Formats: sequence, structure tokens, C-alpha cells
Amino acid sequence: MGLKYQRVLLKLSGEALAGEKKFGLDFDTIQPICRAIKEAVSLGAEIGIVVGGGNFWRGRSSGSMERSRADHIGMLATMMNALAVADALEDEGVPVKVQSALAMPQIADVFVRDKAVSYLKEKTVVVFGCGTGCPYFSTDTTAALRGAEIGADIILKATMVDGVYDKDPHRFADAVRYDTLTFAEVLEKNLGVMDLTAASMCKDNGMELMVFDLGKPENIVKVLKGEPVGTLVTNETTKK
Repeated sequence: MGLKYQRVLLKLSGEALAGEKKFGLDFDTIQPICRAIKEAVSLGAEIGIVVGGGNFWRGRSSGSMERSRADHIGMLATMMNALAVADALEDEGVPVKVQSALAMPQIADVFVRDKAVSYLKEKTVVVFGCGTGCPYFSTDTTAALRGAEIGADIILKATMVDGVYDKDPHRFADAVRYDTLTFAEVLEKNLGVMDLTAASMCKDNGMELMVFDLGKPENIVKVLKGEPVGTLVTNETTKK
């Protein structure tokens, strides 16, 4: 079976990389994710990855710290995760490059769109660290931005739930999962799929978004093949 999506932007949260530890890095969790990415690359996928930093730092929980400084610390947290994911991919024999929105020449390339696209065409995974390089923007917004810049077919948002619900499925037994949504509905209903800046950027650039469960890493490959494993968000007005 061929791939429905070839060039994708995979958003990995910091929490997903922490696994059951809930803090830091759990390589027993990270390695299966990287094996799934390896399989996707072997099938012809071109994969860019944006990582969050919540397993190390959350700016919104930094108390009275000045917001810009708190966000810069968060950017450093994402770079730690980017390097960890790159290392795990290398262990699987996957070609990988780390690009940073902030200049860190000793450990990563500076983000340059043309270079990133060139790497992707060579089937080299590109991991984007340090967010957008600017405070006040989330890593969800980074995913939307980098996805648009590299011309991704879709953004894959890997979460700890199997899609988007009308309310928190962990708190409400009668929560209903959506198979499909439009970005207009996400914005109108404030569903929390991603922050509103990121959702608006996806909508304005015509990028699809798939929200799916990373608890089963094989879902990455299933999504690329077009199998229904989560909630698809598009600009289309017709839903299932």
C-alpha cells in the first residue's frame, strides 16, 4: 500500500517523550517512536519533526519570571529533546539533521528552509528545535509554521488520546470523538486541538491536521497510509 501523505510535519510533545516518567526522557518510549519513523522513511516518507519541551520546562508555570526569558528557557528545553530524538533516530540507522531557530553552531545547524527541504528530499529526517526562535509562540505554532515552510502535506499531532473529543475524555465518560472537523469548527468551539494561532495558520495555508494516539507508535505509519486512526481537521465543509 502506498502513502497518502509523503511530506509531513510530525509534532511530538515533550510529555510524550517522558513516557510514564512524566519528566525528562524515557528512551523506552522514544525508541519505538523512532522505529515507526524509520519504517515511514523506508516507505518513502519525508519527515520533519517539531518537538515540545514540556517534559523539562513550561513557561506558563514559571511564576513571576519575565515571559520572554521563561519562553527562551522553554526553547532550550526543546533543543534538548531535539538532540535526544536525533540520537535515537541515529541508533535506528535513520539519517537525521537537527536545525535550530536559535544559533547554536556547536550542536545544530541554524534553520534554513532551503536546506531543510533539500534534506527531506534526500529522505533525511529534520528535527526542528528552539521553536520559532521568538517568545510568545507555542511549539504548536512552530509546527504550523515549519509545516507551511517545508510544504508539508499534513501536520501530524501525536498526543496521548486517540483524536479530538467534544470534551475531556479522561473526565467525561460520555465524551464523543470526532472523525473529522473543519478548522472553522475548531476555532469556533475552541476545542483545544492546538492554540488558536496555530489553527489559524493551518487554515490560512490549507494544511490538513491529523490528531492521533502516539501510545501506539505504529499509528504514524497508518496515518501516512491514510488509515483512519484519529481525527482529521481540514478546511473542507463536508464531514463524516
